[in-house]
Amino acid sequence: MAAITGIGGFFFRARDPDALAVWYSAHFEIPVGGAPWEQSAGPTVFAPFRQDSDYFPAEKGWMLNLRCDDLAAAIANLAAAGIAVETRAEWDGEWGKFARLHDPEGNPIELWQPPA
Repeated sequence: MAAITGIGGFFFRARDPDALAVWYSAHFEIPVGGAPWEQSAGPTVFAPFRQDSDYFPAEKGWMLNLRCDDLAAAIANLAAAGIAVETRAEWDGEWGKFARLHDPEGNPIELWQPPA
């Protein structure tokens, strides 16, 4: 069997795809227009959740988790742009540190700084 080497893309519907692509580019440096995004090597979690999970909003079928190397700096940059970011001490632990926010269309995003 051929080996799967990683996630090759993340595709989702948006009311205004162009504006949302610009927002993700401005705040997370993700390329606009479907250009390949060269990422740093690191862990990726692929985990289906139970339908009744409260880990992210029930009305959303997915949550994007973005790995970062400095969560505090990422939060500061987002706050400077007027973007609300939530943190909770109980989210942090053996898996690292976490923060949550929503994009302009209300899609949930989790920022994750894995442990050193």
